[in-house]
Amino acid sequence: MESENLTELSDQELLQKIKKIQTNKIIDATFIGFTIGIVIYSAVENGFGFFTFFPLILAYLIARNSTNNKILEKEMQKELKSRHLK
Repeated sequence: MESENLTELSDQELLQKIKKIQTNKIIDATFIGFTIGIVIYSAVENGFGFFTFFPLILAYLIARNSTNNKILEKEMQKELKSRHLK
């Protein structure tokens, strides 16, 4: 979503999108923690192998996506401040 599209959103839609991003941050953190737990358990039980590190690849993809969401959230926060909502 670009800055131009953020200006086209209504106040209510913008607040809903910010809330959705904050919820997604919690879900992403949970999945990352879960995958790291799987890696630790797998390393202790079976030693190191491909399937030990595979969940780390998933964690990396989730973290990369959350970085993009963080940038979008900053843009949305700027828009909220310009509208004097938060």
